[in-house]
Formats: sequence, structure tokens, C-alpha cells
Amino acid sequence: MSTNETFGQLMPHIVVTPPGPKSQEMAHRLSQHEFPSSSVIASGETPVFWERTAGANIEDVDGNMYIDLTAGFCVAVAGHSNPRISRAISEQAKQMMHNQGGLNPNPQRVLLSEKLAAIAPPGLSANLMASTGAEAVDVAIKTARLYTGRTTIIAFQQGFHGKTLGVLPVTSVNYYREPFVPTLCGTVHIPYANCYRCVWGRQLPDCDFQCAEYLKYVLDMPDSGVADVAAVIMEPVQGHGGWNFPPKEFVQRVRQICDQHHILLIADEIITAFGRTGYPFGMDYYGVTPDIMVVAKGLASGFPISAVLARPEIAAAWKPMQHSSTFVGNPVGCAAALASLAEIEERQLIQRSCEIGHYFFKALSSMQERHPFIGDVRGRGSMFGLELVRDRDTKDPASDFGRRVVNAALAKGVMATNYGGTYRNVIKLSPPLVITQQQLEKAIEILEESFAEVEATYDSEQEGSTRRGGIW
Repeated sequence: MSTNETFGQLMPHIVVTPPGPKSQEMAHRLSQHEFPSSSVIASGETPVFWERTAGANIEDVDGNMYIDLTAGFCVAVAGHSNPRISRAISEQAKQMMHNQGGLNPNPQRVLLSEKLAAIAPPGLSANLMASTGAEAVDVAIKTARLYTGRTTIIAFQQGFHGKTLGVLPVTSVNYYREPFVPTLCGTVHIPYANCYRCVWGRQLPDCDFQCAEYLKYVLDMPDSGVADVAAVIMEPVQGHGGWNFPPKEFVQRVRQICDQHHILLIADEIITAFGRTGYPFGMDYYGVTPDIMVVAKGLASGFPISAVLARPEIAAAWKPMQHSSTFVGNPVGCAAALASLAEIEERQLIQRSCEIGHYFFKALSSMQERHPFIGDVRGRGSMFGLELVRDRDTKDPASDFGRRVVNAALAKGVMATNYGGTYRNVIKLSPPLVITQQQLEKAIEILEESFAEVEATYDSEQEGSTRRGGIW
């Protein structure tokens, strides 16, 4: 076992092929009582159970050590189990773990509210704290409807904003929506600017940004079937959709169209806020300020807390206690968030995100030249994706290939995920911003080894299929 001083900056060390026997045992025990919806176990997969985390390291219950390229779904911006954040949680919990949020606020809530107002994009000085990203999106949508007096929300295809019933209407993933479609209303989905898989088959720079112009068409066309629009909700970068990075002009045009039609723009920055894209907020890259912004994940780098930021006149649409909760402005969550924000600032982690991005772009672009299954490399800051295809011309998704690469990397001590995109063929990379350069280089080295290993297997399978007269 490593010491606390070094754990967090270690290289991979595999003692038993993951998932090991302890993970398998725990998966069986958990499956006896937990809802099938809560993990991948019900789908036949055996997950690796984490036991200890620090920095960019994860140790599982079987003693395997990994370098993490996921940050736990983009959460651990300031590193897993960050010592400063852990101390803040412990100290606050000893003093006061809970208070009556709506009736008796706490000093940490005051400090965090002031801090969020200070660092927010210009004008977004009002805020409301919540516990999860989905809850915050729910508040943002309700706020837009209250302020405008209108109902319809326009969202984007491949967009993801949560799974609760209140926000499922704006999430476009049919797998999550289908069982509840009769209860989902008030949302219209339109295409996002996915330049690698353009809906209209166009290419930059000659596309005239038809994706943005379609939004204008929907709003202008008298018989579009879309009316009473309160807001457009968008991710600056689509996360669940496969790390889709729209051009600046697309986001800027959406902002202009919203202004022209007196519609609010909601930015879902649950993933992109606090340095993930190399900017304080994902919308900063586009030079666009939304009317309402939702933040979570990196806000406390591991403790569940989220917030909605808005212009004061928009927030004023609410009446006293019209939306509150038992845990609003929880003192422990606020303390964790303040510590996380201090770490991001003092350790210059946004700059580090840019450095990671420069390395990712060079290393992954070079990898693409050697591995034909990599159809597209895209990213910004410490958020990069590899879209895998069987053929670069047809862009036929190579979903199974991605799963194999991720599993091969796991066996060598690197955690990544291929659950990106409609076809689950995007390997999404988003390491903690405290990852060392040595760890980063080792992780990419292992990722490339995994590509080569899986490609060799696929080549053998293709040859065998050809000999049998089959189609690969």
C-alpha cells in the first residue's frame, strides 16, 4: 500500500486481472438488492469496485492501481479525495453537518454564494444551490418558464441533461426517455452542430451553419409546430453525446437568435465549468454569456452540490420559498465547494487543463495516423474524444472496438470510457487536472498499446471470416 504522500501520483500496478475476485463477489452481492437501473451489473458486466482514490489514482478492492482518465464522470477536477477538500468536509461536519436550509442558512452558504457571484460570467450574480446536476437543470427550466411566462423548451439532439422526470424531457437519449414518453412534454429537439456527423452532410467552412439557421427557421416558420418558447438549453460541449465540440459561430448564432426572439439561453455547464475545457466556463470559449447557467460536478470535485447562476432580474421571478429543499446550501457541500474553487485558482488548474489539451492534441493526432480505426480526434482543454469507425470514408461506428480498447487499457491499469456518442463509439478522456505529466504520458502509452493489441485481434478475426466466406 502506498503512503498518503505519494498515493495520487503513482504509475499503474495490476496484481490480478480486473475485475478481480473481490469485485466479482461484491457485484453479486449488490445485484441481490439494488435496482437494476443503478449500475451496469444487470447488463451482464462486472464493474471494478473502487476502494481508495487520490489525485489521478484509483485503487480497486483487489489491490489494482489505475491511472484515471475519467475523473469519475468529469467530477474530480481538483483530484480525487483532494486533501484540502477532505479537510474542509471533515472540519465542517464536526462543527455542523446540516441546518434547515430554507429557514436557517449557514455562513458557508453566504461565502459560496458570494464566491459564485464573483467568478460567474458577467451579469450572472444571482444563484441557487442544489444537490445534483439534474436538480439544478430542473430549477433552470422552471426559472425560465416563470420569468418568460412561456412553456416550451428547445433542446438539442444527442443532448443530455439528467434522468429525473423533471429534466428527462430535455434529454434526447431514447434509451432513458422511451418508458416515460407519455409523461414527457414541453420540449422540442433539434440538431446540434456535430461537425463530424453533420445532419445535412455539409462541411465547414461552406456549410453556412445550417444547424443554427434551422433554429431560426423553427422559430420563424408560422406552422413549424413550435410555439410559446421560453428557452433554449444547450451544452457548450455535448458530453454524453460523445464530446461534440460545436464551432464558435454556431453558439454565437444561437445566442443571437435567442435575443432576436426574446428567448432565454440556458447553458448546461455541469461538465464544462471550472476548467474542464481550459476556460473557467465552457461558454467562455465562444465569447457568449447565457441568461442562466447550471454548474455541478467540478464545483466540489467529489461532494454532491450544484448551483444555478442567473441574472438577478430573472431570479426575481421566484417567490419566497417557492423552490427550496431540505439540503439547499448544505454547509458541508458549501465548504467542499469553497475548498475546490480555492484549489482550482491557487494551483492554476485551468492553465494545467490547457497544458493537458496541448499534449492530448499532439499525442492523439499522432496516434490517429497509426491507427485507422480512429476516425476523429476532437477536444479542448482536458476534454478529448476519439471517435472510432470501421471505415473513415463511411464512418461506420466501431462500437465493439471501443469497448475492447477500454477493457484492454483497464487490464493494463488505465481507466477510460467508451460510453460516448449515440453509437457508444467515442472513447472519452477527461483526467483530473492534477494528473502529473508522467502519469499522462504513461496513460497514453498504454492506450496506444491497447489499440495495437485490439487491432491485431480484429485483423485475425477478419482473416478468419474471409476464409469462411463470411462478412466481417
